Amino acid sequence: MLNRIWTFFFIGGFVAAIGRTLAGHSEVWREMVGACFDSAKTGFEIALGLTGIMCLWLGIMRIGERGGAVDFLARAFGPLGRRLFPGIPAGHPAHGSIVMNMAANMLGLDNAATPLGLKAMGQLQELNPDKETASNDQILFLVINASSVTIVPTTIMTFRAQLGAHDPTDVFIPILVATFCSTMAGLIATGLIQRLRLWDKVVMAYLGGMTAVVAGLVTYFAHLDQASLEAQSSLLANALIFGMILAFIGAGLRKRVDLFDSFVEGGKEGFHTAIGIVPYLVAMLVGIGVFRASGALEIILGGVRHGISALGGDTKWVEGLPTMLMKPLSGSGARGMMIETMKTSGADSFAGRLACTIQGSTETTFYVLAVYFGSVGIRKTRHAVACGLIADVAGFIGAIGMAYLFWG
Repeated sequence: MLNRIWTFFFIGGFVAAIGRTLAGHSEVWREMVGACFDSAKTGFEIALGLTGIMCLWLGIMRIGERGGAVDFLARAFGPLGRRLFPGIPAGHPAHGSIVMNMAANMLGLDNAATPLGLKAMGQLQELNPDKETASNDQILFLVINASSVTIVPTTIMTFRAQLGAHDPTDVFIPILVATFCSTMAGLIATGLIQRLRLWDKVVMAYLGGMTAVVAGLVTYFAHLDQASLEAQSSLLANALIFGMILAFIGAGLRKRVDLFDSFVEGGKEGFHTAIGIVPYLVAMLVGIGVFRASGALEIILGGVRHGISALGGDTKWVEGLPTMLMKPLSGSGARGMMIETMKTSGADSFAGRLACTIQGSTETTFYVLAVYFGSVGIRKTRHAVACGLIADVAGFIGAIGMAYLFWG
């Protein structure tokens, strides 16, 4: 999929450049070549700057992991997991793997979440009577992973810092709300199709409590003027993030974890992660840079703007459309679109912040489906794709709504 998308950027750019040349814009070829070199340089500079911040965050996360943060979340959400996955027998190890995977996703521990997720999917496959057809429990587990509530969007805040954002954390609360919308929509859609007892008092207590917190945040911020909203949301976001760091360190001290060695171990992983992303980031940014320099991207966005304007709608959100369309297909492609939008419009522009919020609102549905179902040989996915895309749409709508509320 990623190979096809990347090829499309170059072929689409080539076709658009021919059209612009015939229209008398011969400078387009120089702009496209310049975009290749500029994008390659930008990709390396971003990845280079990413290493320090990734070392910091993955170091802190490793302390939290060893201090019991994942175990704590696993215990806290255990009763909810047992009711959402009724096909898993009581005491089956799949319950623990699922909740641990969800907890790792919440903390942004991707490297820990994926192995736990694959392990859980394998355990669910053992309970699956039809090995080629996804069971209800497998579908719900995949949809939850595809919507992926993330408490700390580390990578997005890092890219914002690299591209000169005044406050890289100002997208923290909008992303939290948008990803919550995505997860709730995916969960409700899947639950209705599978006739889960979503009205169970324990389920309602968990979902109702989380919804009340999110609704309270939105209601509170909606009544503030723009200056107060930005100041107070920034204060809350930074206080929550630093409070989490202190909580992880405190948990590590309580369990007598070697804080320094744990931090260094996690930091090494962050370093390798940041360096490993260089070729992928450069390739994707070059492809997107060519596509934009050729005029192809602006032709598409211009057509959408014209249609929205004709209907009397506001067109500011259209700048986030490239990231939105790419997100279900390719995480790297969506990341590249987000970076390109911030480069073009500015990290603190409405478009730049919207692209970041969209990027954090959901996961890459088709990638998650291919990896998780492919690992156990599932061929018939039933309603998994539809529910995953419902979650994506809800996340995107939530992201647009939050962008207008916070920066519109």
